[in-house]
Amino acid sequence: MKPRLTHIVCAAMVATGGLVAANPVLAKPVYTGVFGSVAAGGYDVTSYFTGNGAPQKGDKAFAVTYGGATYHFANKANAAKFKASPAKYAPQYGGHCAWAMSIGSQAPGDPNYYRVVGGKLYLNYNGAVQEKWSKAIPALISKGDANWAKLP
Repeated sequence: MKPRLTHIVCAAMVATGGLVAANPVLAKPVYTGVFGSVAAGGYDVTSYFTGNGAPQKGDKAFAVTYGGATYHFANKANAAKFKASPAKYAPQYGGHCAWAMSIGSQAPGDPNYYRVVGGKLYLNYNGAVQEKWSKAIPALISKGDANWAKLP
């Protein structure tokens, strides 16, 4: 008996450490964690743009679905802000690590390792990776954008 294709695909995704949700709006995968559906680790993505220190955790009471994933917000006003302009606040590369994308790979982005560059939110896998990425941000964003555009 042959294994079903869906079983093979799911097993391969779990084995590689990540399951991504389909993103019909952007036609790109959004990283939501293994077996999850919440983007950006549940952090309020609008809070990265306020400049008030660390980003805030969102609350499922203020959830918005965008691109096949659910985003949580700290309050109703932030959820409304996101609804009005989701592409402005959603992490680049579907929340995948910006450095990994720059080398043509996908890795989960950790919402605790981030940088807002040119009005866009970029996540990195961890502190060591963020340090590498920080050394050549403009060039690596260019490479990441090109690689992201190649994804089906």
